[in-house]
Amino acid sequence: MTASRPVLPGPEFIALAAFMMSVFALSIDITIPALALIGRDLAVANANDAQYIVSVLVLGMALGQIFYGPLSDSIGRKPSIYVGLALFSAGSIVSLVATDFPTMLAGRLLQGLGAAGPRIVIMALVRDQFAGPAMARIMSLVITVFVAVPMVAPFIGQGILFVATWRAIFVLLLISSLAVLVWFAIRQPETLAAEARRPFALRPIAAATREIFASRPALAYTIAAGFAFSAIFGYINSAQQIFQDIYRVGDYFPFYFSSLTIAVGAATLSNARLVAFVDLHRLCRYSAWAQAVLSIIYFAVTYACAGVPPLWATMVYLAALFYCLGILFGNLNALAMAPMGHIAGIAASVIGTLSWLLTVVFGTLIGQSYDGTLLPLVGGFALLSLACSAALAWARPKRSA
Repeated sequence: MTASRPVLPGPEFIALAAFMMSVFALSIDITIPALALIGRDLAVANANDAQYIVSVLVLGMALGQIFYGPLSDSIGRKPSIYVGLALFSAGSIVSLVATDFPTMLAGRLLQGLGAAGPRIVIMALVRDQFAGPAMARIMSLVITVFVAVPMVAPFIGQGILFVATWRAIFVLLLISSLAVLVWFAIRQPETLAAEARRPFALRPIAAATREIFASRPALAYTIAAGFAFSAIFGYINSAQQIFQDIYRVGDYFPFYFSSLTIAVGAATLSNARLVAFVDLHRLCRYSAWAQAVLSIIYFAVTYACAGVPPLWATMVYLAALFYCLGILFGNLNALAMAPMGHIAGIAASVIGTLSWLLTVVFGTLIGQSYDGTLLPLVGGFALLSLACSAALAWARPKRSA
């Protein structure tokens, strides 16, 4: 079923779609101010182990998203989102009542598996109801709201900690998932007609995976995206320890953490202009090399400062780095998808899963390397930027660049 106009009024549909897509981002960033408290209460063996509260959530999302596209084509859009939100709610309850660390991680894995549903199926809902420029405009507005969530979520998490324990964060996540479930169930009709559905099968997923691995550009850009995402995930994993343990910013942590998302937003806005006159591949190459050069220079600065450079210098470095990452995010996905237009839906899920699995592995390695200095983070950024540049070079050899 394809509609020329939204079933819901435009503003309400955008708000609903953005709210559902934001479940994943909210469940990461709202918990970051509380990581140390959760780790202490659940008796983690090492302070760095608290980072797994974020890593396992992202792992669940990476594994879950590959299945929701085919599932929504089989049972419909609404039932697929019901499955995702039900899993997310169940995970919120498990994390809420957890009295040991393995139980907390089990809950976070469920949350990740559930959050993947709305994140993937919402895009199918938009495709069902819009086409051409209207679809692009709606997705742009939805993504704008989605990007804003990391700016406010840490403030919400910190605010909760002022008046309650960390468990109240999971109460809020549970209430949010149930509220959006009710809103979605009541207001959004099904957009995929019964006659347009097809049986669920794993064979198309396997076929798409083989095709992506057989396409050097698609595979190379997917790997490059994984390295780029790993950088920001490594930062997310260790940000609370860096700002609280090294720089002692205390309750001002959300201000420092969230301010860096402004750089990503600025990059997103400028990218729309840059792509009009700079080749996408070349733009990504420039951004990756800029990251590498900045990180190598700042690693030397950090080493000279015994691993703890001034806070202002770190903020300037991170802002510049995040601007480069903001250029890479959307462009690398677009480049990876370019050869896969004939299987766009399933290819998007496979590419997303592969890049996010790389993100979990390398981002977790950076976070777990935290040693009370900035050296592991900045060194990790430098290596990942060089790896991203190498993947880009492999995607398009110099003779055809």
